[in-house]
Amino acid sequence: MTTPRDLMIIAMDVAPGRPTGRGELSLALAGAELIDLLAAGAVSLDGDRIVPGHRTTIADHLLDQAAASLDREAPYESVDDWLWRRGRDLASAYLAVLEAEGVLTRRRRWMPLRSGEPVLVESGDRRAAGDRWAWKEPVLVLLATAAGIRDEETGDTLEGVEAPDVVDDTVAAVLAAVHDAVTELEAERQRRAIEQAAFDNVWRGD
Repeated sequence: MTTPRDLMIIAMDVAPGRPTGRGELSLALAGAELIDLLAAGAVSLDGDRIVPGHRTTIADHLLDQAAASLDREAPYESVDDWLWRRGRDLASAYLAVLEAEGVLTRRRRWMPLRSGEPVLVESGDRRAAGDRWAWKEPVLVLLATAAGIRDEETGDTLEGVEAPDVVDDTVAAVLAAVHDAVTELEAERQRRAIEQAAFDNVWRGD
């Protein structure tokens, strides 16, 4: 299991029925990949730059794909640029892999030619991700909080787990970058909504 896989499973498990292709979740998944690559020694950080290590094959397909996509020429890619580039539609990619592996299935709809809602099946992967969530594992909880994941029954995002609990400075830096990117995404959405509202008002003559 990897952190992004666990995050994707938690997104589906604790808040079923919510959109799984949201930009916040994709940014958090990209951050989770980078954290796992740091843990594997595949990369290191030099300031805000991602410095690739020795290229080795990683068992997880998407994480290996992430490692293969690293910029291996100086001045290297910044963490922020990585989140936006790698994060593009990343939630959909993880959803497809989990479905292909049988970790989730599609709930049948009565309408033909329309795919059903993705739902998790009982599996070791689901239990492992649930254990990390139940233990309030700081990295997973902080990534989930950044992605806006909350338990629908309790409304709990476990925001009481603070960044100082993450003792690795490089991991803390990635988590901070994810938070900043999510904030930037929301600001951009608000800007576009304001522009669209102004445009609509012009056509209505308001």
